[in-house]
Amino acid sequence: MISVAGVLQSEIKMPELPKILFLCTGNSCRSQMAEGLCNFYNTDIFKAYSAGIEIHGLNMSAVKVMKEIGIDISNHRSKTVHEIEKKEFDFVITVCGHAHESCPYFPAKTRIIHRGFDDPPFHAKNEKNEEDKLKHYRRVRDEIKEYVLTLPETLL
Repeated sequence: MISVAGVLQSEIKMPELPKILFLCTGNSCRSQMAEGLCNFYNTDIFKAYSAGIEIHGLNMSAVKVMKEIGIDISNHRSKTVHEIEKKEFDFVITVCGHAHESCPYFPAKTRIIHRGFDDPPFHAKNEKNEEDKLKHYRRVRDEIKEYVLTLPETLL
């Protein structure tokens, strides 16, 4: 298809959005929520990804509390940073202490930032019922959301 200016539209390259990797230990909860929140609220500003140092599987309680606010991460999967290391990230944000301490090497242009959040499964494990467990997930989800909403002004 040719535009009015006579330039093939397929030749027009849109600038790539800055890429953010949210890195966690197991890529099951916090990093998954951060990816979902960032891609939902900052869709035209960043492209977010998530990964872990290890694979722990997607946490279904995280999926549930994200769905409560209209964000579906049920199609996400737990993956290691090595599965996506071919991408060049502008920012890597570690969301837990272990990931920060174990953060793999990234090119010099990648800015590494640590912003730790509590681990919902750890805090929920001694709760007696589902609703009390989910309170921990909701609190951390909301804290991550507040942080993600600040990213355009703090990173760009």
